[in-house]
Amino acid sequence: MTAKLRILTGINRAAGPSSGSTILVHDLYGAMPEIHTTFLGREPVDPAWKAAFDQLITLATPKRPHGPEFDAYLAQLTREVGTLIEQIRPNAIHAQHLGFALSLAFTRAAGNVPIIAIAHGPDVMAAERSERDCELLHEVVAASASVVAPTAALAGRIDQLTGRRCGDRIAVIPWGIPLGDVRVREYLSTGTGPLSLVHAGRLDDNKSTLTAIEALALTDQPHRLTVIGHGILREHLEQRAVELGLRERVRFDPFLPRAELWRRLPAFDAFVFTTRGLEAFGLVAIEAQAHGLPVVYSDVPGMAETLGQAGTPFTAGDPASLASALDQLARDVQWRRALIRAGLDNSRRYEITHTARQLAGLTAKVASAAPV
Repeated sequence: MTAKLRILTGINRAAGPSSGSTILVHDLYGAMPEIHTTFLGREPVDPAWKAAFDQLITLATPKRPHGPEFDAYLAQLTREVGTLIEQIRPNAIHAQHLGFALSLAFTRAAGNVPIIAIAHGPDVMAAERSERDCELLHEVVAASASVVAPTAALAGRIDQLTGRRCGDRIAVIPWGIPLGDVRVREYLSTGTGPLSLVHAGRLDDNKSTLTAIEALALTDQPHRLTVIGHGILREHLEQRAVELGLRERVRFDPFLPRAELWRRLPAFDAFVFTTRGLEAFGLVAIEAQAHGLPVVYSDVPGMAETLGQAGTPFTAGDPASLASALDQLARDVQWRRALIRAGLDNSRRYEITHTARQLAGLTAKVASAAPV
């Protein structure tokens, strides 16, 4: 009987479903039973979430942000990770995020253990904003046997950031969701009246929820919007809704566990995706499509690649463009139905087991080529 491949990975934050990246890795490694996965995370640990991993270890090194103490923190984290690598003896390391502290610690402590670096989006955005972050991304990419990106658009950004020196090591592996857990709504909205819209995600500048709120003030019909999520701009967004006279048309709900979000999605008429800068993949848009919602999305790089012709684009960051798209969606019932059908078909391309199979195959290839 062949021994399981041993993978060491982790994300330097609370070990639970608190973000898209932590939800993704839970699905991904849970779909790879043929691989023994050790995950490094932070307290608090969600007992149900950790079941996807064979072993979960909480990091002891106190976390420090970028600043005067970062180098000392990184050195201490690297020593802790190095000790764990000696104990676990992994066949390969999956460094989640390019250039963040834990991926750097993996890189500096790996020795002869091969690294597959996995891009998530915020890491690439950080490297595009900061010369220092770009240098750290370079370090992780240079030390990696392979770099995984979920879209060709994100792969191109990484290749550009590294001076076109890593294109032959970048693998595009689309992300996915557990489609077996999806329950498509049993009815389709047929009216031409106002739409019940939903937006879910971090409430920050890049996700640009503000675009959706300001668009409502410009629509011909009094569409309603439910915003689900948390983030630094929550208070500002609430204030802006009041300023625009939209208090009764915009509702704010907190971040929801995915099971609860998925339970609620079928109650809406359409999903609004408003990211205005870099988007790694747009997994939440696929989740919406899988539940039978037409998706109106900002035309940022990578989203057309993810959604194909199964969504309707608007100009990123432009409330007037979004307002026009929403009114058209409300008026044209046949088009809305066509988008629903196309979205359902498109979402079936993104089963998480497909993602797991590709990543497991790449890992086996990289591990077999590593020096003993």
